[in-house]
Amino acid sequence: MIRPAIPTDAYALSELIILAMDKLANKFAGSDDPADVMQLFEKFTRQTGNQYSYENALVYEDENGVCGMIIGYNGADLDKLRTPFLNYIKKECGFDQAIADETQTGEYYIDCLSVFPSHQGKGIAKALIKSLIEYAAQKGHFITGLIVHQQNTLAKKLYVNLGFKVVNKKIFVGDVYEHLQYGM
Repeated sequence: MIRPAIPTDAYALSELIILAMDKLANKFAGSDDPADVMQLFEKFTRQTGNQYSYENALVYEDENGVCGMIIGYNGADLDKLRTPFLNYIKKECGFDQAIADETQTGEYYIDCLSVFPSHQGKGIAKALIKSLIEYAAQKGHFITGLIVHQQNTLAKKLYVNLGFKVVNKKIFVGDVYEHLQYGM
């Protein structure tokens, strides 16, 4: 079942965000200690008004709990949503890299998508993507976008098979990503 996330999903959301971000999560936390990274993301998934907030997430849940999640929001809100996170990691984690805009006005942005390894290969990611596209359309957003690391060929294949198209490349926190969009 896919449903909107709630505050008590914060721990699972944090684990899934870290799984999706891989080494980028450590860069943001300024630490290779998993406890530090988890603490950072759990703090922000529990709060409202930021890009990693539970309020921007849909979760896929089965009888055992949360299996996967997708976080998305209006690209026009990027600055407003990421400012609390960026201010915190600059002050508390020593992160001082410039961050390019990964989305823009006119696009509903998929910030993170992740499924726990024990649940991968079951169509959960596809279901979450389709649900977010429908959710965005209900809010009047007919273009959905995301960035995927250029070396993440499995993720790119998933998106392309769902109808996303590469529109350009972006440098994001020192790595090359492809910007893909889906238009209804």
